[in-house]
Amino acid sequence: MAATPRSARTLTALAVLATLVFAGGPAHADDDPSAPPGSVTTSPPPDVDANSPGLKLADGATLAGAKVLDIKSVVEDLGGEERREDTNADVTFALQAEVLFPKDSSKLNPDAQSRIQAIADEIKAQHATTVRVFGFTDSLGSYAHGLTLSKNRAEQVHDRLAAALGSSDTDITFEVRGYSEDYPIADNTSEQGRRKNRRVEVTFPRGSAGDKS
Repeated sequence: MAATPRSARTLTALAVLATLVFAGGPAHADDDPSAPPGSVTTSPPPDVDANSPGLKLADGATLAGAKVLDIKSVVEDLGGEERREDTNADVTFALQAEVLFPKDSSKLNPDAQSRIQAIADEIKAQHATTVRVFGFTDSLGSYAHGLTLSKNRAEQVHDRLAAALGSSDTDITFEVRGYSEDYPIADNTSEQGRRKNRRVEVTFPRGSAGDKS
């Protein structure tokens, strides 16, 4: 068999390449290049039969009663010094220890009075009859020291709160406890987190603020 000349082979290769390039048509950009793949539906949604047995309750079955979900609302001031947490059942105020006490002390600062008075006013508005005052520390120092400090701080807040409530205090049951470093709300590995964990929390049930009975 005679060998094919080099020029003939070159022309044949060029012809095949041209066929492959032009067979696909001219190149063009997507009409909507920002649309993610699969975001365009090529067929209409299926029809749903409202009378389908699969969409009905079985004979004798009933719907469960209406249930109000426990919705939590948290409001914190810009410095994180005070946080208010509302749920369907309770109101909780968390005050950082730094705004209430000197370092490693259970003696209240003069500025603490206004914050405690605001909490007392809310307790009156909610007509609460049970108030929990819990103290917490960070994880620095011994657990025993934190237990004593947190309890003493909680007791100081309780005493000032009872005085702010005045005569209505006789109708309120207080629970006062110290928990040391237990139940942290932030990471104890940073000073910012430890500052949030050093706190006193005042919790009481929600009531009807408009109920004067």
